[in-house]
Amino acid sequence: MNAKTTVIPKPSIDISAIPADFLWGVSTSSYQIEGAVNEDGRAPSIWDTHCRQKGRIANGDTGDVACDHYHRYLEDIALMKSLGVKAYRFSTAWPRLLPRGRGAANEPGLAFYDRLIDATLEAGIEPWLCLYHWDLPQALGDLGGWTNRDIAGWFADYAALIARRYGDRVKRFATFNEPSVSTIFGYALGWNAPGVADRSAYFKAAHHLNLAHGAAIDVLRDHVPGALLGAVHNRQQVYPSTDTPEDIQAAALLDAHWNLVFPDPQRFAAYPALVARDFEPYVQAGDMARICRPLDWLGLNHYSPIYAKTDPASQLGFAWGSAPTSMQQTGIGWPIHPDAFREELIETSRRYGLPVYVTENGCGSNDAPNAEGAILDEQRVHYLDAYTKALGEALKAGADVRGYFVWSLLDNFEWGAGYGNRFGLVHVDFTTQKRTPKSSAHWYAGLIRATG
Repeated sequence: MNAKTTVIPKPSIDISAIPADFLWGVSTSSYQIEGAVNEDGRAPSIWDTHCRQKGRIANGDTGDVACDHYHRYLEDIALMKSLGVKAYRFSTAWPRLLPRGRGAANEPGLAFYDRLIDATLEAGIEPWLCLYHWDLPQALGDLGGWTNRDIAGWFADYAALIARRYGDRVKRFATFNEPSVSTIFGYALGWNAPGVADRSAYFKAAHHLNLAHGAAIDVLRDHVPGALLGAVHNRQQVYPSTDTPEDIQAAALLDAHWNLVFPDPQRFAAYPALVARDFEPYVQAGDMARICRPLDWLGLNHYSPIYAKTDPASQLGFAWGSAPTSMQQTGIGWPIHPDAFREELIETSRRYGLPVYVTENGCGSNDAPNAEGAILDEQRVHYLDAYTKALGEALKAGADVRGYFVWSLLDNFEWGAGYGNRFGLVHVDFTTQKRTPKSSAHWYAGLIRATG
């Protein structure tokens, strides 16, 4: 790769802090990049349905084509190889593998991931497979989705299919990506698929997802010799928008639901004290032991701190507040606060006692090519530089962090924002599907080279 008309700065991270076996990677997810939603036996997901509801997605965008990764995966793997990354975190699409969510498997869908995994390994890149990144089969959504307790068994069967098919080549598995987002936004606030805003639905969905996690861990452990298993959680420091008692309480509630409701039961067999009573109606005898299964690592997704304010009318008693106007923000308005990232790495490592992998970190903006066709995303370069510098500081402070994955390899479908928010190291022209590495891609390749 050759950058055009720009000077790529050297990384600021303390290279001496990086262990020799530190893992540099990139992350994507199935619905956000694959496209081909009606090909080779794939059935609709809840996101296909959600995207077709008027007003749900900016500009009426859908994931129908996305980055066309289903057909262009070899080109995308070549881009990863040119970066020098050693790991690729991706997700499998449940409705591509089990169109009805259960029952008969779809061989063409299974074969796609065979090709993807084999090509990734051939490029010298380790595949990290996430079973669920929000695209639940609509057939299961019609049965209540995550509010139906039976889904824990359905998910375990799905995990068994994955393990039997790919466990000879894949050893790193995550059960879920950001379960707090998919449940809070999907079942409590109604922003994401399936678009439900119901307090009891949220608590049921969250508990059943935790049960599904535990069941899948047992299945993967039984079927894949040498498997290294974890889950991916977004954890962000939560600050009150004001110093009023009401906003302080709102911040505590948001912290419990956003940061603790999933990793705490999965690691400690208990819901956080502030909200534990709300889960009691849905917890049956033996559930917490079923959820708390031995894990090998914890995935941390982090972009910025978040702010909370009281909202008695909301399903959970809080609303999102605004960051201080003095704080620098990304192009899409998210705070830039690398010190909070450093502290979160230290706290996550201390609290959970597991090796931590940063499975998502990145900067959203509205990048466009210049007159020469280059994408000079200087803010993303500065963001990644500041955050990886903070990562080095956390390592020196004793945090057990083993790897870092940028979100994302490609500009992609960013859920409710559609294609307006770009997080990629590689620019995608969604009309032509042309891929163009940005300045940040060249910077990241340089970081990987510099750390050996």
